[in-house]
Amino acid sequence: MKKLIALILALMLALSAAAVSGAEEKKVYTIGICNYVDDASLNQIIQNIKDRLKEIGDERGVTFVIIEENCNTDASVMQQIISNFINDGVDMMIGVATPVAITMQGMTQEMEHPIPVVFAAVSDPVGSGLVASLENPGANITGTSDYLNTEAVLNLIFAVEPGAKKIALLYDPAQDASTAPIAAAKEFLAAKGVEVKEYTGSNASEVMMAADAIVSDEMDAVFTPTDNTIMSAELAIYGTFTEGMIPHYTGADSFALNGAFIGYGVDYANLGRETGDMAAAILLDGQDPATLPVRTFDNGVATINTETCAAMDLDLETVKTAIGPFCTQVKEIKTAESFE
Repeated sequence: MKKLIALILALMLALSAAAVSGAEEKKVYTIGICNYVDDASLNQIIQNIKDRLKEIGDERGVTFVIIEENCNTDASVMQQIISNFINDGVDMMIGVATPVAITMQGMTQEMEHPIPVVFAAVSDPVGSGLVASLENPGANITGTSDYLNTEAVLNLIFAVEPGAKKIALLYDPAQDASTAPIAAAKEFLAAKGVEVKEYTGSNASEVMMAADAIVSDEMDAVFTPTDNTIMSAELAIYGTFTEGMIPHYTGADSFALNGAFIGYGVDYANLGRETGDMAAAILLDGQDPATLPVRTFDNGVATINTETCAAMDLDLETVKTAIGPFCTQVKEIKTAESFE
């Protein structure tokens, strides 16, 4: 009898060990990525997430199967994409931009076993209610933030144009990423005693009309934060500003890629790679999103569109010298639809 009990115990231990071994030997992880809109910034993030996960997979001997979708700002499509991810049993979801991250969290946090969510390019994770704090997110979600140092961007305007008196703020009021920067910009510019006028648009045609109005009002410069609506329309409006000799100062290098005079903010390629690192840390190393701090980045990189600079009769070297003290790095770029 004792031998039988011992045999049963040994068999149970063997089965337990096999189960543990099987868990440890998981080699394929499925990740659902939902992009908010097709624009240069967000596309660059996703490409770098995928590239980084491929590198990590090769290093660690695992495969990351990526299901990539784009809701193109449609909330109902977004919800259907996320629902499909859940039904497909993905191991993780990555939400690119604030609206996607909020929806992913809302659709997963009440699950018995919540799917981990990693966000990318969320400008205000605490203010949007995604996390309790940057240090301790507190739920099944964490990620990377492209928080914009608004004052730093506005300083560039006065470095290049010390006599600027009329500043236009161009943004989409429905974009969460614009709320805090626009409020900060109004406060900063009011303290400097300059005239501020707001121009808004929620789609490409409205943004184009706003750009025409800015030129008609003869504003000295335009400021746009990391606003995806304006970003998506930049290729259609940069010529309007260039012909009107009004420089467009923006919150990301992708704006400059698409024709804006200067983009200032985080390196989105690096942000994408860091997002990939966080995803791997959760899936491969057992990190808990609730305690994995949100990653933020230095906002010190300014990108000048050299073609736009020349078209507005501004000397590139003079501009670089003027903005140099306000940046950790100054890059040059030419107009293109997307990053190579």
